Amino acid sequence: MELEERARDSADNCIACTSCIAACPVTAANPEYKGPKLVGPAHSRMHFSDPSDYEDTLMLCSNCKNCDITCPNGVSVSTLNMLERAKYLQAHPEAHKPEDEMLSHGFKMANMLNSIPFGKQLANLGMSIGEATGMMGIMGMAPRKTPRYASTYFRDMFKKIKQPSSDKKVLFFPGCYIDTNDPEVGVAFVKVMNENGYEVLMDDRFVCCGSPLVVGGYLDEARNHADTNVAVIQEYARKNIPVIACCTSCSLMLKTEYTELFAQSEMKEAAKNVWDAFEFLARLDYEGKLKKVSIKSDHKFIYHAPCHLRAQGIGLPALDLLEKAGLNIVNADAGCCGISGSYGFHKDNYETSMKVGQKLFDAINGDNYHKVVCDCGTCRMQIEHGTDTKAIHPIRILAKAYKKS
Repeated sequence: MELEERARDSADNCIACTSCIAACPVTAANPEYKGPKLVGPAHSRMHFSDPSDYEDTLMLCSNCKNCDITCPNGVSVSTLNMLERAKYLQAHPEAHKPEDEMLSHGFKMANMLNSIPFGKQLANLGMSIGEATGMMGIMGMAPRKTPRYASTYFRDMFKKIKQPSSDKKVLFFPGCYIDTNDPEVGVAFVKVMNENGYEVLMDDRFVCCGSPLVVGGYLDEARNHADTNVAVIQEYARKNIPVIACCTSCSLMLKTEYTELFAQSEMKEAAKNVWDAFEFLARLDYEGKLKKVSIKSDHKFIYHAPCHLRAQGIGLPALDLLEKAGLNIVNADAGCCGISGSYGFHKDNYETSMKVGQKLFDAINGDNYHKVVCDCGTCRMQIEHGTDTKAIHPIRILAKAYKKS
């Protein structure tokens, strides 16, 4: 059932105050971008009769959500940008760039490679050669390291993890990046939940959250993904089993963006059963149910809060819990890292992406931090690309601390 108050109608709440422009990292880095309110909200209200009429900087929005965070009137600015982008690309499929298909449908390639002997290894070799020879640039990719496929995906690792059975259960939504590129984050999540008396479940019916599809303009496909995932979430909600994600972009998509994009009441209801990993752990801590641990280290850590975490309005639970456990860690508080999912992997966006992230890079490089802690996989890639510092998911720090305790 469609909601009566649709997020896409929030354009009429825009009062043209320019708060979104002041907060937009792309506007600050790229003078060609006229700003969020002149793209999504204004474009939505004009209702152009000719699909050829559109704001010519529509493709520069990174969907980082800083405009949504700062809007005083609750306008879903970035979502309106994505809806208008999808509308234009649907009318003009020739406007898709060559790399759009690859960056928006990485899950298809990952699944195919997993079924081919040595497929992942050959793909990784091909990417290395392509980066060294410049072929990736010809394909529209930015001059940065493309995410490599893990030799074993998390879905396969999970089957071999021996967990104690428990009446307390959670369903893990791994997302594409953790599943196929960084499975150790998923393993760490299972260990942390086990230490706190929970048994972790997986459901093979889950598909990509759809975030890269939305950014790429493939809105119909994203809707199909949303319908599939929402049905699974609702099924587990009826069993009182919460769904937890370790990727902040995935959790934002499941909790908020489905409803904003597609305005279905079942999506809004399903969102109530979705948690970001440290949001759930922080709740356990508040209730006195989180296993205590002391983290002792001579190293200095710096925490970067992903934009898609800040957009959820849940504070910085990972930073809070790690500080409480004794880790020597500070908040970078340096804004967007610049990569915003697949945005910074486009060659045309690379310069803007790096300019956006410069403040964060300077904060990290300025005080010789041992490691950067960050909940988002692509943020961690951007940090390691722009600095000489290793970036790690906070769940791995917590899992290591539990192992030592």
